[in-house]
Amino acid sequence: MKTLETRGVAVRYVCEGSGAPVILLQGVGVIGEGWRPQIAALRDRFTVVAPDNRGIGGSSLGAGALTVEEMAGDVLAIADGEGFDRFHLAGHSMGGLIAQEIALVAPRRVESLALLCTFLHGKEAARLTPDIMWTGLRTRIGTRAMRRRAFMRLVMPDAYLQSAPSSLAADLALLFGHDLADQPPIVMKQLRAMARFDAADRLHQLGSIPTLVIAASEDRIARPVFGRELAKAIPGAVYVELPSAGHGVTVHRASDVNELLSAHLARAEALRPQVV
Repeated sequence: MKTLETRGVAVRYVCEGSGAPVILLQGVGVIGEGWRPQIAALRDRFTVVAPDNRGIGGSSLGAGALTVEEMAGDVLAIADGEGFDRFHLAGHSMGGLIAQEIALVAPRRVESLALLCTFLHGKEAARLTPDIMWTGLRTRIGTRAMRRRAFMRLVMPDAYLQSAPSSLAADLALLFGHDLADQPPIVMKQLRAMARFDAADRLHQLGSIPTLVIAASEDRIARPVFGRELAKAIPGAVYVELPSAGHGVTVHRASDVNELLSAHLARAEALRPQVV
């Protein structure tokens, strides 16, 4: 793990492997280690960086309101600190919004873009449907075991949970950086930051960046329709919808996600101008 001091905050991040840099950005309430299945799959061919977003894990919050723009600035500071002139970029959920902002403010630095289970409009992440309200409430009331089960139902499809190992909650706690029965205080600030962010009117500018949009058919948080709308807003974006998959697709469908990311990165690398 490494730590970078930037603009009054300390940002901790995973940095493993060697080769062209790939930066992976996580979503609400999850540390960078949540990308472990992808880090393990990519680090033999790439230098993989996965930050803890502000206010979670080993990263401090700093003063003022949390914003997607500030978190994007933290990522660019890491890229500068590591000497990455250009890099591949992938974001899941809130991380997808951060990735959009980075690509918009520094398009010449982004080799490729992958947006997983994320949104065209940030406010879509903070919507309060009856299903989201009820499930969200169940993650905060009852016994610790009940709260863990409710959280897993929020991010994993029911069919997967029926056959998942009994260690799943403990395994996810290691990836997420906290017991699933406890939601970190930063979660509400992250949701508010997402709700204030909307880059929809600017996404047409990203047509020069090879872009992959991945959605999950049973995602209760980032519904597939959001992914389809996002892909339509980015010229040339490739859209893939994984069947029988939930919001936690990077974990329970890790092999499929890794295969899609590897192919996407390979295509982008092939498009890179060759230096003679």
